[in-house]
Amino acid sequence: MATTARPVTAFAGAKINLSLRVTGRRANGHHELDSLVVHASDVGDTLSLNESDEVSLTLSGPFSGSLSAEADNLILRAARALGITGATFTLDKHLPIASGIGGGSADAAAALILLNKTFDLGHDNASLAQIGVSLGADVPMCLNPEPKRVNGIGNNITSVRLPPLHLVLVNPGVAVQTGEVFQRLDTCSSPLPTVPEDFGALADWITNAGNDLLPPALTLAPEIGEVLDVLEALPAVNASGLSGSGATCFALFENRAAAQDAADAVTAIHPLWWCKSAQTIGS
Repeated sequence: MATTARPVTAFAGAKINLSLRVTGRRANGHHELDSLVVHASDVGDTLSLNESDEVSLTLSGPFSGSLSAEADNLILRAARALGITGATFTLDKHLPIASGIGGGSADAAAALILLNKTFDLGHDNASLAQIGVSLGADVPMCLNPEPKRVNGIGNNITSVRLPPLHLVLVNPGVAVQTGEVFQRLDTCSSPLPTVPEDFGALADWITNAGNDLLPPALTLAPEIGEVLDVLEALPAVNASGLSGSGATCFALFENRAAAQDAADAVTAIHPLWWCKSAQTIGS
């Protein structure tokens, strides 16, 4: 029976790859990765859930028009994966679509968490991660928003000690399909070195570690190069790079004020770009 009880909600923060190396390719075509991943505490989508007579999804927010509430939506697939037949979701969509910051994966992870809690399904995080990988390789890493080192196809996750970081996230309004980027990748790299905890050393580490998906992503979205040029020229920037397969890029700053000033400067120059100052969740 449907209920009018207050819905439960979950925040699906942006996932940012501060580095990403492709270390190999499996016989089935899946790539082996090594990536340092953090999650925003203040930039993301919000998912609400109410028990209902059927499963449905309502979309709102600035990027809702780019999504479909049809059966292949990851949120609805998450409900089916858990065997739920009565849940009404409302997604307030604030992250750009196909932008390299895990919007869909974070939404799916939020759905798994909400469903598990609301219906008292008893899954622990490892169990939810096994279900999540069937929805997408990035879903397991979005179940826990603490900093992490991600290996394998995204399923081997190790916690990393990092303080909260202050970033600027910029997307030029270009959607990039991850599969197309990987199709254009023709090299593999060695694994990443140990992640330092010191801020200055971490900034240098990010710069040196890089993102193997940047060259192929640039062939699909040359606008990424313009974004990186703008970020690298900002005062007080400590490091910058591409998140995931793009087209969202990030810049690292020492404090919240510097990040907000930088975001304001980027928006003044490129008002049509999606640009947000963000703080990440620390360990």
